[in-house]
Amino acid sequence: MSASPVGDLPRYYEEQGLLHPGRGDNGYRGYPEPAVVGVQQIRGLLDAGLTTGMIRAILPYLSGPGELHPLAECVTPGTAALLQGRIDRIQARIDRLARDRDRLDACLAAVRPEVRER
Repeated sequence: MSASPVGDLPRYYEEQGLLHPGRGDNGYRGYPEPAVVGVQQIRGLLDAGLTTGMIRAILPYLSGPGELHPLAECVTPGTAALLQGRIDRIQARIDRLARDRDRLDACLAAVRPEVRER
């Protein structure tokens, strides 16, 4: 077992039921090397907008940070609905950001002719 990967995040993830460290004879938490990958994966899912509850539901079925596609038979209809809702919200945010970017590009192009639209 190695030291804590990435500060206090592992303790928070443990409190949320996302990470399960071992305990040494002295009672201290110990994190095996795969915990570093787990922390990275959890962080990526949080960055993607998933809640800790959603992550807790799908985490057992994920293989690693580069493989975020659980087997279809492992995802319950409720979990699938949560994920679809999150995907829809992410797409709506992407659409709003793209519109804002386009407006800013147009504004900049109007005041600085050397800046071309995308």
